[in-house]
Amino acid sequence: MLVVAVRTLILYLLAVTVIRVMGKRQIGELQPHELVITVIIAELVTIPMEDTGAPLLYGVVAVLVLLAAQIAMALLALHSERARTIICGTPSILIKDGRILEQELRRLRINVNDLLEQLRTKNFPNVADVAFAILETNGKLTVIPRPEQKPLTHKSMQIIPPAEDLPVTLIQDGKVLRNNLRTAGLELSQLEDMLRQKGIEAPERVFLAQLDSQGQLWVQEKAGAAGAGR
Repeated sequence: MLVVAVRTLILYLLAVTVIRVMGKRQIGELQPHELVITVIIAELVTIPMEDTGAPLLYGVVAVLVLLAAQIAMALLALHSERARTIICGTPSILIKDGRILEQELRRLRINVNDLLEQLRTKNFPNVADVAFAILETNGKLTVIPRPEQKPLTHKSMQIIPPAEDLPVTLIQDGKVLRNNLRTAGLELSQLEDMLRQKGIEAPERVFLAQLDSQGQLWVQEKAGAAGAGR
């Protein structure tokens, strides 16, 4: 039993490490060759887990070989446009200027209803509102609306908003994060004053407190404390 547990732990850590080395993309964003390697690795690590008679080294070597193959293909696709086209394919335009390209749909064996469903999930129920719909190499649909359908932005309205930075977490689960407090240029007494202004007497009552780039403090008290997000 102990042998099985140890083998399982080793193979689990190996699989996690290999998937981590392959990158941070989610399953839905993987290229076909990446998805194939991921599935094969999952199958390979289960064999030594189930069969204690199979040498553990065989499974480890097989997984490492697949990792090397994936890295080699990724590097090849990175440095060669032709190789990238063969390995990953090319994007396909399904809608152009509000018209569905029927021949491209037939070539890719995509049903019109499936295309319309994907458009609706992206809040484009009307095909006429779409300038381009592009099927990416990872299978996702990119929709570019017509100019008159694009939402207003600060740039289009010629408004320059103030610069923003990531908020700094000052308190987490009742504990003051001293390093973050110094990063924000605050003393503990200043933080306590800001909390008292929100009716909170002690940092221990705070579940989460963050300071935004405009100097505004957002606080959420712990469950059971009076108040909520402030």
